[in-house]
Amino acid sequence: MSAFTLPLVGSSAQAAPAGDAAPQLGDPAAPLSDAAAPASNAAAPVAGKRDPVTCQTVRFSDVGWTDVTATTALVTQLLRSIGYSPTVTVLSVPVTFASVQNNDIDVFLGNWMPAQEADRARYVEDGSVVVIGPNLTGAKYTLAVPAYTYAAGLRDFKDIQRFAPALNESIYGIEPGNDGNRHVLEMLKQSQFGLGGFKLIESSEQGMLAQVERAYRDKKPIVFLAWEPHPMNMRFDLKYLAGGDEVFGPNFGGATIYTVTRKGYSAECPNMGRLLANLKFTLRGESEMMAAILDRHEAPEIAATEWLKANPTSTKAWLEGVLTFEGRPAASALAHTVAPPRPGGFEQWVVSHKIPVGDGMAVAIDYVKTHGTYLFDGISIVIRGMVNGVTALLRAVPALILIVAVAALAWALRRSLSLALFVALALLFILNQGYWLATLETLSLVMVATLASTAIGVPLGIAAAHRPRLFAALRPALDLMQTLPTFVYLIPTLVLFGLGVVPGLISTVIFALPAPIRLTHLGISSVPKPLIEAGEAFGATPMQLLWKVELPSAASTIVAGITQCIMLSLSMVVIAALVGAGGLGVPVVRALNSVQVGMGFEAGFTIVLLAIILDRISRPKERGVSR
Repeated sequence: MSAFTLPLVGSSAQAAPAGDAAPQLGDPAAPLSDAAAPASNAAAPVAGKRDPVTCQTVRFSDVGWTDVTATTALVTQLLRSIGYSPTVTVLSVPVTFASVQNNDIDVFLGNWMPAQEADRARYVEDGSVVVIGPNLTGAKYTLAVPAYTYAAGLRDFKDIQRFAPALNESIYGIEPGNDGNRHVLEMLKQSQFGLGGFKLIESSEQGMLAQVERAYRDKKPIVFLAWEPHPMNMRFDLKYLAGGDEVFGPNFGGATIYTVTRKGYSAECPNMGRLLANLKFTLRGESEMMAAILDRHEAPEIAATEWLKANPTSTKAWLEGVLTFEGRPAASALAHTVAPPRPGGFEQWVVSHKIPVGDGMAVAIDYVKTHGTYLFDGISIVIRGMVNGVTALLRAVPALILIVAVAALAWALRRSLSLALFVALALLFILNQGYWLATLETLSLVMVATLASTAIGVPLGIAAAHRPRLFAALRPALDLMQTLPTFVYLIPTLVLFGLGVVPGLISTVIFALPAPIRLTHLGISSVPKPLIEAGEAFGATPMQLLWKVELPSAASTIVAGITQCIMLSLSMVVIAALVGAGGLGVPVVRALNSVQVGMGFEAGFTIVLLAIILDRISRPKERGVSR
């Protein structure tokens, strides 16, 4: 749910869809839905009372949805202009409420109800979270489809099953642990509407929208989580599905968004409490501000600053009865503020002449995406087919037979009864904990990534060992591949290949590839010269030297590189989950976002066991050493 925006006067954004003629900024809120929480369980803030020094720093939570990012940026910019020092921390929804309870967060502006009822209820009951009141009414949150899919007959939750093959039995959600995702997962678990065979592809708001854009471009059917306000309602011609009342609530998941604070905050900081009580946003306004962030790529702070300057009337309504931190009337003080002079000097000159590295990369990716559609679609088909094929093969083997086979493989490679017993017990434990299918998905991804990395890395390492100039040219690229944050790989691969195993596998290969290249280069380069000279003396050709002298001598080092590649591939499992690749990373991210300690430990321990099994089986045999 990423959707908030305030009206941007003079904005180039399109008008919001009809029907959101909601209360204007500063107007009384419209009647709340039946599922809405009480308007407030806090004492009314006192107007005209200056806040104490301890209230100058205001701690906000931003859950990463564009609407919350935009509203939070707007309020924090307003607070800075009247003398406060707000801070923003990015947290998931469950962690936000836990942080409010622990007094680590003061304010949260994105409490979507009734979707977050399960997250919020116990904190409101024990009084640790205080509901100030609604800041937006008339929102909605449920499943949607493009208009062409709607016209083809997919108009209701009951219709989804009929389109199962075309949809690849998939529904696209946002970040794991999100309340909307939980509703869909529960629907699938209970096989409501006959959707027990469907799977939820979890990633992020922008990841989901990238997949929707790909489907929309190719006129392919897709079912995804959608909400309003959000620019997606202006960017795509989409339709919300009927029949989901028992999953998302009536009126297409009709929602009211509330402002909540920690216990006693309005009493401690009455001036801030007055401002928070005054805040009222509109669907159109939020959608327009989100368009500034998402479509025009403006920083939230810049978009908020522009809106504040362009909408003094609405700002005045929010500041009614509010003082600056110094104690002056905020509305009049804000009207007479003068923008601080821009800093000059060498630093400002350098900043103002920024080299367009990011813009250039964005243009390049857009060009490649536009002109390489068929190439990337072909690559996607091949990679997806390989990973899905391996996964299907592993799933076709009964769990007990696969466990026995892996234990036997461990015995055959290591001649260690203790290792074989450990492998069998570890896999039985994974099966017992309910992570067997996720483990098979992760294992498939690791196997295909390792195969691809080895097929590319070992020949490159051999060539680099024989051609020093080639290795000198490769070294900077290898350094970049190993040091560039792995999340950066996901951005272009997600844009080019969409959600699923493809961007996850490509990012994994990029991250793991340097290991086999470097260690193969090291092994071939370390072959003793006398061995090479002996081979040449017997008339061996370069190919014979490679296969009969160099590779046998460097075998242990090359195998060590492959083992490292396996471990590096496994370390990417959580990253791959963020782009919908599935596997053991999904429960880890879901546990993190929903503060489920038990699930996080179970999934993490499962990854550790799988890593130990793969390491012990694949590591090179230790050569005998003298005592």
